[in-house]
Amino acid sequence: MPTPLPPHASLDELPIRRLDLDDLTLCADLSEDRGWPREEHKWSLLLAGGTGYGIDDPEGKGLVTACVLTSYGPGLAAIGMVLVAERYARRGVGRRLMRHVLAETGDTPLTLHATPNGKPLYEELGFSVTGRAEMVKGRFTGAEAAPAIATRPATAEDLPAILRLDGEVFGRDRTHMITRLPAFADRLEVVEEHGEITGYAAAWPNMDTHVIGPLVARDTASAQALVAALAEGTDRPLRTDVDVRHETLLAWLKANGLGSIAFNAVMTRGVPALPGDWSRRFAPLTVAAG
Repeated sequence: MPTPLPPHASLDELPIRRLDLDDLTLCADLSEDRGWPREEHKWSLLLAGGTGYGIDDPEGKGLVTACVLTSYGPGLAAIGMVLVAERYARRGVGRRLMRHVLAETGDTPLTLHATPNGKPLYEELGFSVTGRAEMVKGRFTGAEAAPAIATRPATAEDLPAILRLDGEVFGRDRTHMITRLPAFADRLEVVEEHGEITGYAAAWPNMDTHVIGPLVARDTASAQALVAALAEGTDRPLRTDVDVRHETLLAWLKANGLGSIAFNAVMTRGVPALPGDWSRRFAPLTVAAG
């Protein structure tokens, strides 16, 4: 919970503290302050599965700044939801918070998705661009049919196989995040071939949309089948963030009513590229956690 602060404390003196689920409303308020959706559902996942950091406003007006670190062991951690309240923008508090997180993580390789506005700061802190993701959003029309590949809803018995597949594709153990998917997502779909799960995808609620992620599949055709199956189960617009190297999937999504919203730079620090198999990793769980 927030720590009482001297009424005239300078920004450099304000303590950085850990955030947890008790801070969910404060984090959502900060998102709203910057013109982002509140995204309480996503914040709840990140604060439960990761480590939040923040600075309290000395005037008791919520958070000055916040971010979340999601660790995947010593081999990788993801930084996301880096936000600074509008009234404290361009005063160095975001840089200070990031330097604190970098000190906390030590030599652990890091990754994040950067907007064009955030990219210069991250480059200053030693991050390099190693990829790009395109955010697309819209109502899925089904005008261009998916390949005739069968999918089915995941069951509890599928979870060990999903974890094995995810570990192969992501290149790190995400058990603490993936095991939260059945409760976090509205739909979890798999592709099974000859008794082996070769792809899976989730659709989770985010304000007025359903976000598709993770999207892991053996090939583009399987990825398309998973998206089409998830789209059948919602009347909301879909949103997803696709690695731009998956050009065929992006073209198919756009042919089915999803339009380009933004591009983010995938950045890493301490590692030349993300681990795992990018050819089977079509979309992240969320850009805030990889």
